[in-house]
Amino acid sequence: MDTVLEILSGLDWSPLFISLKTGVVATIICFFLGIFAACKVIHLGERGKAIADGFLTLPMVLPPTVAGFFLLLLFSLKRPLGSFLFNELGIKIVQTWIGCIIAATIIAFPLMYRNARAAFEQLDSNLVYAGRTLGMSEIQIFWRVIVPNSGPGIVSGTILTFARALGEYGATSMLAGNIPHKTSTISQRIAMVIQDGDYLTGGIWVIIILLIAFGVIVAMNLVSGKGLKNVQRW
Repeated sequence: MDTVLEILSGLDWSPLFISLKTGVVATIICFFLGIFAACKVIHLGERGKAIADGFLTLPMVLPPTVAGFFLLLLFSLKRPLGSFLFNELGIKIVQTWIGCIIAATIIAFPLMYRNARAAFEQLDSNLVYAGRTLGMSEIQIFWRVIVPNSGPGIVSGTILTFARALGEYGATSMLAGNIPHKTSTISQRIAMVIQDGDYLTGGIWVIIILLIAFGVIVAMNLVSGKGLKNVQRW
């Protein structure tokens, strides 16, 4: 017990703060992009919907290292886009916190998109027609009718997106690296201390991320109406 307390007192908490900051920023980006993409895709034809859905969902089924490989090719300083961003705008993506955000956003985006799309597709179309009858603009209908009535699905997607962005490892490692106090997230920290044979410190970080994950799942269940208070005995 004393050993654990000593480790906690001397623990570098920067991976937690970096992970939380990355998760929050990535979730905000995914929230708006996911809702926008879901709104556009549901109005496509069957063939267009299948193609667009496949493309937008691809990061969810690919190994994160594959996504990281493509991101590294895209934003490397030796590539046109990465060179342009760095030389013309002074923006460096590789081995920076911006790289953490981009990697987490790409990997977590499908969760937000698919939850938002499912929520929109289950919405009663009569609510939209009623809004038009009342003279509301399409933008007003979207933000005052569609989004509020799709709330549980959107909120669940947002919570899952945050959880996925918080625990992202593969793509982040390839694009942002593992720089202490800069790009080192919880997942990367766990991998590093395990490689060094420090299982106790690794276990402490695992417990921390487990508690966060459990809180995320409970919050999602409560929001979606499937929390413990709504469970009925069979």
